[in-house]
Amino acid sequence: MPNTAKKLVSALALGTVAVAAGCGGTAPASSENVDLRMTVWTSNEDQLALFDSIADAYIADHPEVESITFESLPFEEYNTTLTTQIAGGNAPDLAWMGDLSADLIDSGALVPLTEAFEGTEGWGYDDLLPSVTGEFSRDDELYAYPFSNSPFALYVNTDLLAEADQTLDPANLTWDQVSAIGSAVHTATGKGGFVVNDFNYSSWNTLATVWTAFGASAWNEDGTECGFDSPEMTEAFTFLHDAIYVDESMPGPGTTADFFAGDSAFAIAQVSRAGNLDGSFAYDIQPLPAGPAGDYSVIGQAGMGVLQSSANVEAATEFLAFLTNPENAEKLAQYFPPPRASLQTGEALAANNDKFTAEQLQTVVVDQLPGAVTLPNHTNPAEVAQTGKTALDAMWAADADVPAVLASVCDAIDPLLAK
Repeated sequence: MPNTAKKLVSALALGTVAVAAGCGGTAPASSENVDLRMTVWTSNEDQLALFDSIADAYIADHPEVESITFESLPFEEYNTTLTTQIAGGNAPDLAWMGDLSADLIDSGALVPLTEAFEGTEGWGYDDLLPSVTGEFSRDDELYAYPFSNSPFALYVNTDLLAEADQTLDPANLTWDQVSAIGSAVHTATGKGGFVVNDFNYSSWNTLATVWTAFGASAWNEDGTECGFDSPEMTEAFTFLHDAIYVDESMPGPGTTADFFAGDSAFAIAQVSRAGNLDGSFAYDIQPLPAGPAGDYSVIGQAGMGVLQSSANVEAATEFLAFLTNPENAEKLAQYFPPPRASLQTGEALAANNDKFTAEQLQTVVVDQLPGAVTLPNHTNPAEVAQTGKTALDAMWAADADVPAVLASVCDAIDPLLAK
């Protein structure tokens, strides 16, 4: 978030905190004619239909709430649009959040939720896995419900592999194997080999799904020192660069290869993207391939929170408690791996999932959560992301000097990390 927007969010939060009152620090809800709006980044019709059905059930029992609207914003523009809405006085009542969560929590822009959830009959606060709440908590206070805790996995288009006469060996799955098969598929079919969803030569943090296999990290544990110039990161980006420009197993800049449209053999994507599978080709899913550092797991998280600037804080908080109660959490689990221990079995996840079997979900979701690392997240994520991207752009040329480019990334972001 740019510094100007961050200051505006802080100022807005301070202004609303002063009027907050009642249970959990929330402001009283309007007595009638309440219209709630929640920003989301999904445009999947089935997911939106599920949210609408849950909202309709809530409205049926809460006549004071006239409407609940889920406003779908483009994923690539989500953070910018949300912070602009907040700063401009047009904030939603509720919002999804990913890497923006740290800034929203630290600026006081989110309503604390622990007391409200614990006070909701049957909600089951103790059912939340402590391992997935940390990203959205401060001092044991929860500020966003971690509705999606989705491991990244390897999606496989088995039709394309068969067309190229290739066979995947799940028992010995490595990045070298994926790249070799991807290269063969590209040569035989003209389709893409492997793609990292949402990367698009812009969102470099998604490449953590690859570089973690090499033992690399974007920065150290406390986020104060850059890790892009490490030997492990150099090895990881050498692999990626060769995949693009030597083996042609990864589509290069400007080339679109949408796995879910059948245009690539493999995709690294979150399990929550399974809703995009439309049955037009045969598919499989596997845990992330091993690398020089061995087996590993990466998850992407998303939370749901209530904005302090909402005119209906109490109503929004009560709806969020309903949306995330055990019954509705089970419904949401068909798309978004839940934070509830009671739902963390392959069988439980498969109860509402028609894309994968219980065995697959056990392997790629449940078994991957312990010890998983999250995508790189830092305070002021937009500035860090853009600064890093500008330096990393030099990597995407056939004659790029990999170590030199990575050193330039550290030169660029080190001043930001030092803050």
